[in-house]
Amino acid sequence: MNQLSCNHCGKKYEMTPTLWKCDCGGVFNLVKDTPKIDVTAWDHYPNSLWRYVETMPFPKGSKTWETVTMGEGQSPLIVLDPNEPNTYVKVDYMMPTLSFKDRGAAVLMTKAKELGVTKVIADSSGNAGTAIAAYSARCGIACDIYLSDQTSPKKVAQIKAHGATIKEIHGTREDIAAAAQKAVDEENVFYASHVYNPYFFQGTKTYAYEIYEQLKGAPDALIIPVGNGTLLLGAYYGFRELFENGLIHKIPKIVAVQAKNCAPLVKAYQNEEESASPVTNKGTVAEGIAIAAPARSKQILEAVYKTNGTFIDIEEEEIIHARSKLSEKGFYVEVTSAINFAGYMKYQYQKESEETIIIPLCGAGIKST
Repeated sequence: MNQLSCNHCGKKYEMTPTLWKCDCGGVFNLVKDTPKIDVTAWDHYPNSLWRYVETMPFPKGSKTWETVTMGEGQSPLIVLDPNEPNTYVKVDYMMPTLSFKDRGAAVLMTKAKELGVTKVIADSSGNAGTAIAAYSARCGIACDIYLSDQTSPKKVAQIKAHGATIKEIHGTREDIAAAAQKAVDEENVFYASHVYNPYFFQGTKTYAYEIYEQLKGAPDALIIPVGNGTLLLGAYYGFRELFENGLIHKIPKIVAVQAKNCAPLVKAYQNEEESASPVTNKGTVAEGIAIAAPARSKQILEAVYKTNGTFIDIEEEEIIHARSKLSEKGFYVEVTSAINFAGYMKYQYQKESEETIIIPLCGAGIKST
């Protein structure tokens, strides 16, 4: 059984299906050594993110994932524009539920199935809920998804299609999380949280492994949207594991992007703080990253500081403009995902020459209203 340690106080726990936070309120990390990466083993597995299963903390020889996977991962890495040959987009909306959240959900729900879980609860702005609902269906596990009553109808329809029970909450993203957490504690069930459960990051770290294979090395910079930090932290952990195995010689600089109307991490970075204080969400079209009080802010800021990265905040009109510009290049993304390209357009004016940059396209345009 895997152990968990609190990121705040350091207390260790044995992992159980119903444990989701420390007694002190802190978030958990997995207690594990850096995996020994055997690149030659990857071709023994299907062409999906499960190529890297030996780097994940499952029992040796575990096959549970084989009945859960829908072929997620191995998304294309494509040159953005012939005039910008060193800038790539990684098309992570080419996933079973049309967003990068499938990376984490596939791994997290595989763990839930391994633990014998019969019901999960999750809260989401939409994409994580869809992914958890889909993979819960694959696992035959009952699923409640807590959402805002303002969530895009297309995302709501997608979640319902997978048979999940939707609980619509009127309030902030933090109110929705609180309602889900209350239900988790009252029902004593598994909290399939893309924020609190560290297994989710074991899925999103495969983003880094894939880039390493596709580029035959590491890029100079990653432009990554950040709300709760599920992709940012996953990418950081993945590249750190590659670095610690001597497969790359540097960890890419992380350029984190937030909407100016909800940017607690930008504010903390500007003030050189170790963690972010909650802010008021003034309202943003980038609903997927509108997180006023990110639970893992300390870890997110640490990842950016340690990679000599930076934060960029984006105005609402810049997000809409970026979505239009991406569409002109053939990429139709949901509104939240357009903020990545807006961040790139701001960042490129200060970039070093010949810098290799990766931009994730996190969710498909069809998801947005």
